[in-house]
Amino acid sequence: MTEAVGNDIGHHVVDVLIVGAGPVGLYTAYYAGFRGLSVAVVDSLPELGGQITAMYPEKDILDVAGFPVVKGKALVEGLVEQAATAKPTYLLDRTAATLEPDEAAGQVRIGLDDGTTVVAGAVIITAGIGKFTPRPLPAAEGWTHGGVAFFVPSFAEYAGKDVVIVGGGDSAFDWALALQSVAASVTLVHRREKFRAHQATVTKVEASDTRILTNANVTRLVGDGALESVEVEDVKTHETRTLPCQAVVAALGFVADLGPIQEWGLEVNKRHIVVDSATRTNLPRVFAAGDITDYPGKVRLIAVGFGEAATAVNNAAVVLDPDAHLFPGHSSEG
Repeated sequence: MTEAVGNDIGHHVVDVLIVGAGPVGLYTAYYAGFRGLSVAVVDSLPELGGQITAMYPEKDILDVAGFPVVKGKALVEGLVEQAATAKPTYLLDRTAATLEPDEAAGQVRIGLDDGTTVVAGAVIITAGIGKFTPRPLPAAEGWTHGGVAFFVPSFAEYAGKDVVIVGGGDSAFDWALALQSVAASVTLVHRREKFRAHQATVTKVEASDTRILTNANVTRLVGDGALESVEVEDVKTHETRTLPCQAVVAALGFVADLGPIQEWGLEVNKRHIVVDSATRTNLPRVFAAGDITDYPGKVRLIAVGFGEAATAVNNAAVVLDPDAHLFPGHSSEG
């Protein structure tokens, strides 16, 4: 995966600062460059690609226009190559700590946690869900022998193993499908009968060799120096069974934390930034795009985030130069 850690600590002046280097942030950088704007991108992770790079590089992504299916890492690599045309300054492995809009001066001043300052004509926040912490697996509390993961950055380590996946969302089912051809066996355990995952994916898993146990919880991990099996309890009858298992994937979701963003005076609704149809926030010269945004009818897809990125850049361009056109034309035009 492309690594692009920025090391310059000091003072940067750009037209647009993008907070978040995930897929939407990378596309925002490209599109800002297309509009002739100078760009800096800050992210608390050490690599480009956001959550996809950190957690889902091998995951198949099915909802990006033009790609019937694309691996997460391949999507990020393409976006990084595209964004390179904007010659962005990447400020990675650091967090945007403070934000101070100054409409009179026509700028926003951003302080990073390492002492770096960035002065921008506009800020576009594309930080996804912000910082995220995996929801714990109660049965793994105090377990010190390894074999428990909360996401799957590589499939190779699961080769030939009996894998138990805990969860009922998209990630649980995506990993169940992906590990079918790698693991010795895959069992999916979910505490309810109904799943949160996309029905098409559920149908594929149900038709596969994956064993699905509903109304069940993993209650105990067993092993002497390494994980050997798990105990699973039926939530209705309280009967238990033991499954051979050398790897558990706890796909129980994440707790989002916007971190310092919550202190900037932005209007926030349930850990999401409220924006209008132009992706403007309640703060001057501050826009937002991608999963972090909230408005009536919001759909949280990468494809939607790409459209919001273009909207944010075009509206920011007019703020920077009132004589600029909101819509500059198509990138395919000569």
